[in-house]
Amino acid sequence: MYHSDTNAIHRPSKEQLEAIADSVGLSLNEAELADYHDVVNATLDGLEQLHGLPTPQFGPHKIEYTDREPGYRPDPKSNPHNIWITKGRVEGAAEGPLDDKEIALKDNVALAGYELTAGSRVLEGFVPRIDATVVTRLLDAGATITGKLNQESFAFSGSGSTSDFGPVTNPRDDDHLAGGSSSGSAAAVAAGECDIAIGGDQAGSIRIPSSWCGVVGLKPTHGLVPYTGILPLDMSLDHAGPIATSVADVATTLEAIAGEDVYEGLKMDPRQPRGVESEPYADALGESVDGLSVGVLAEGFGWEFSDPAVDECVRDAIDVLAAEGAETEQTSMALHRASIAIWEALGLQGGSRMFKEAGTGSNHNGWQWEGLVDVLGKVTEARPDDLPPSIKRVLLAGAYLDEEYNNSYYARGRNLALESERRFNKLLDEYDVLALPTMAFTAYEQHADQSRGEQLAREPPIIANTCLFDLTGHPAITVPCGTVGSLPVGLMLVGAHFDEETLIAAANAFENAVDWQSR
Repeated sequence: MYHSDTNAIHRPSKEQLEAIADSVGLSLNEAELADYHDVVNATLDGLEQLHGLPTPQFGPHKIEYTDREPGYRPDPKSNPHNIWITKGRVEGAAEGPLDDKEIALKDNVALAGYELTAGSRVLEGFVPRIDATVVTRLLDAGATITGKLNQESFAFSGSGSTSDFGPVTNPRDDDHLAGGSSSGSAAAVAAGECDIAIGGDQAGSIRIPSSWCGVVGLKPTHGLVPYTGILPLDMSLDHAGPIATSVADVATTLEAIAGEDVYEGLKMDPRQPRGVESEPYADALGESVDGLSVGVLAEGFGWEFSDPAVDECVRDAIDVLAAEGAETEQTSMALHRASIAIWEALGLQGGSRMFKEAGTGSNHNGWQWEGLVDVLGKVTEARPDDLPPSIKRVLLAGAYLDEEYNNSYYARGRNLALESERRFNKLLDEYDVLALPTMAFTAYEQHADQSRGEQLAREPPIIANTCLFDLTGHPAITVPCGTVGSLPVGLMLVGAHFDEETLIAAANAFENAVDWQSR
């Protein structure tokens, strides 16, 4: 049973301890059980002192912009495409690079005083008392934050259909889905509901909906943008980044939110390397791509589920870069075709442990979100049956792997991710960027009558081209490059670690060369 009592630590009964011993493979006789019952209770006595100590108030607890309109749930008439979960208004600094921008947040990003649901009704009523570090930086840059956006439940889907608050439809074609998991973030930008949105990306969740909705989305290098105060999945996968209608707005936003999260010398986000800094990314806008070397990743095309029209559209887009002076050449990285399996090895066990460990994990020295620990501990015990099929799949498969294989598949996946990183690094020593379709196909149609099995079966192909770059940490940007029918197609460019400038220059050059909606 989960206990959230902060005034006392509960002691296990002998029966509880016997069950715990059995669960960890210990066989205790009666004498041993009696001894260890006394020893464990004595050990827990030492934790009592923690209850008299105040919770440290630093980092995300320092709220600088306190004049905040109350958040509210918009009615359906004022919520096109089911984009919003909570609307409101928090104004930032009077002057700054984002002082004319309205920015909305994926609803796994903490905004003090505003409910955080992560697309799940089991979190309704959870109101953080902190601002995520990216929120503070946006407000410092002059942005006005206008609310929290719908997303896939706990970010465990890419379709746009699993939010407990209903699916997010695609502003380009309302009969189709927006994609996910940052569903509302991409759809809000595409629909003109905000200028810029913040999304999260563990398997493609910024780039997938950006591609399907026809907007620009950037997954930065792992660790460039702090994830402090954002609901995690697995620390080795967590990324946050901007979505906008232009590469320029993406670059300006990245400049505002990037860099190490440090409070009085203390490292807040363990995902970040020491000393990582923001750069003047907007300076790369307008740079020529003459002589830029582009490796066209063969394995990104021609999946068994690829739409040939999408592949053709992306190849035409690469030809545009060539016409602008880039040098393009086909290249290969065979492990890319194992991307889904490698990601699942980490995502299943990492995701299930996120629930078990209440979103914090261990073996790191960064800041811990105690409020999230408390709420996740409560809801996963009290309301597990209310979780959607996408989460139940992860919990069941992850727990099975833990029980039957310990950490072996996670370890195997992590080592294959490292090997993939090594191989991509070698390619990116040879080429300035890699190019491939963001998505192998256009947005899914809505199918309200799909069975649970059919809904889950269509998930893996969604992440085929995006997920491996979450594992390797390379930055990747998607830019709209054309349409198939009424639906947008995205060109994805991938760069070397911490070389967002080259991606921004290349994406901006392409953007300036074409009217993608007429292609």
